[in-house]
Amino acid sequence: MYVVLGDRKMDPDAFTSTLFKWDSRTILPTCSSSLMEGTGGLKELFHAYGVRYYTAAKVAELGFTARTLVDMKEEELEHMMNSLSQIFRWDLLVGERYGIKAAVRAERRRIQDHHQLRIDSLPQEGVQQHKEAVGSTWDVRKRMRSRSKTMSDEEEEEEEEERQREHPFIVTEPGEVARGKKNGLDYLFHLYEQCRDFLIQVQNIAKESGQKCPTKVTNEVFRYAKKAGAHCINKPKMRHYVHCYALHCLDKDTSNQLRRQFKETGQKVGAWRQACYNPLVAIAALHHHDIDAIFNSHPRLSIWYVPTKLRQLCHAHRNNSASTSTHHHLLF
Repeated sequence: MYVVLGDRKMDPDAFTSTLFKWDSRTILPTCSSSLMEGTGGLKELFHAYGVRYYTAAKVAELGFTARTLVDMKEEELEHMMNSLSQIFRWDLLVGERYGIKAAVRAERRRIQDHHQLRIDSLPQEGVQQHKEAVGSTWDVRKRMRSRSKTMSDEEEEEEEEERQREHPFIVTEPGEVARGKKNGLDYLFHLYEQCRDFLIQVQNIAKESGQKCPTKVTNEVFRYAKKAGAHCINKPKMRHYVHCYALHCLDKDTSNQLRRQFKETGQKVGAWRQACYNPLVAIAALHHHDIDAIFNSHPRLSIWYVPTKLRQLCHAHRNNSASTSTHHHLLF
């Protein structure tokens, strides 16, 4: 049987087999090959399951990896796919939803088969030891899960901070894509823009239910982001680099210059982070050292709390300036 297209006959099997071919050049012209770099194994996971190239890239942009998806429950996968549609306004095809689930199930079976193959290849006396080792690993995971359910918010934040150290940021120039497991600074600043979107969503929900609307990014917004599947967003990380984002918003040229300078000298992201304070103090000095007023008057910074250290540095600079001025008058 053939499908007639115009004056040509086409084999239906050939037609359907090319519809979801994993090829960035044919699926979505606007999706460059660099978009799929560092996707945490999602390219290989989805390759044969009808998931579009761009969809996999957006899943990766939310912070998911193949390993994360394999460890997720069925309802968590559904929640992730819904979040994908809400955050990026990207409609998943019906086949893609089934394809994602099928790919995850297939990967789980592959891991289980590989695990069983290892057990079968062990000598009989080693099987029991192997099972005991695996059992102890699962016991540790269960204890960690039960502990996480009873942790206070402060303890949870500390754990999130430890987690972010596993995949730290690296200093990148504007427009540069980070390689491997590390993220670049463009991605960091993009997370702040995402937080703003999440705040707007929380505000809309609060208005509809007649509740008080938050005006800043609070714990409620971070919890909402986590439920929406944006696990790459957490309070410790966003508070840690908020002054860097402030410099990016207030003086993009200086921010970009710092990034290039620290990239060229091969310095760590921690040193770059510290270097972002001084330009902000200089900006505050031009506005009576009132850093709070600067944040509150800026449309993208008004939703963020001023970091305590930045405020202290501005106050210290003001006091030093006043002391220097007084000493100068005494001399003359």
